[in-house]
Amino acid sequence: MNMLSEVDVEKKLHGAPDQTKAKMKGDNVSVFYGAKQALFGVSLDVPEKMVTALIGPSGCGKSTFLRCLNRMNDTISICRVTGNITLDNRDIYDPKIDVVQLRARIGMVFQKPNPFPKSIFENVAYGPRIHGLVKDKHHLDEIVEKSLQRAGLFSEVKDRLHESGTGLSGGQQQRLCIARAIAVSPEVILMDEPCSALDPIATAKVEELIDELRENYTIVIVTHSMQQAARVSQRTAMFHLGNIVEVGDTEMMFTSPTEKRTQDYITGRFG
Repeated sequence: MNMLSEVDVEKKLHGAPDQTKAKMKGDNVSVFYGAKQALFGVSLDVPEKMVTALIGPSGCGKSTFLRCLNRMNDTISICRVTGNITLDNRDIYDPKIDVVQLRARIGMVFQKPNPFPKSIFENVAYGPRIHGLVKDKHHLDEIVEKSLQRAGLFSEVKDRLHESGTGLSGGQQQRLCIARAIAVSPEVILMDEPCSALDPIATAKVEELIDELRENYTIVIVTHSMQQAARVSQRTAMFHLGNIVEVGDTEMMFTSPTEKRTQDYITGRFG
């Protein structure tokens, strides 16, 4: 039997990354939609330049927590968030925080590819323009090309940059959305089931891209695929009924979880 020390168990339950700086921290985060509570005192550290996977059954609070990390829940009038969430130790819900600038620092890629009904070039150029990051046309061209290269898409679209982004395949559209997210030089990228609408080949390309991106970005991914979580993440948090069951090193979580609910979910016996 693989015995864990008390220190190991403490790390797994509370998510303290070993010798790794936390880029973001959630402390006692609860979320309410009107009278209904969706998250119950969730605390989770997000280590810098690593991939953290959020797993758990449908409706367990994964996406709700993810949306708290860049204040996307602000767009829902009946939503109320309590607790504390920080980025580089600064409270992101501080009234002085500019939410537009916050979302430039914390980009998001959604479940379904959602390119703008614009050209491939304009999809990527949109963010740098509205955030005032462009010096001149040459600089904008450089930003677009670099972002598409980082998203592993430039070689496929370089001869049709002025064609509509909606004409790309599903996998290409999702990589375009990733290029759009990184064009404003974010520090954190949130991904809400980014491969659920993609075929296996496109999924493999996005997963390869995620592995490359973590060299420069902190990534949090919600996924229903245990295999995907095991492949792309270094840390994993298991959610159930609006609570975190346990958090830990991905390999440890998948080989020797401390909680029966985690083991049952990972092995497909969860009921």
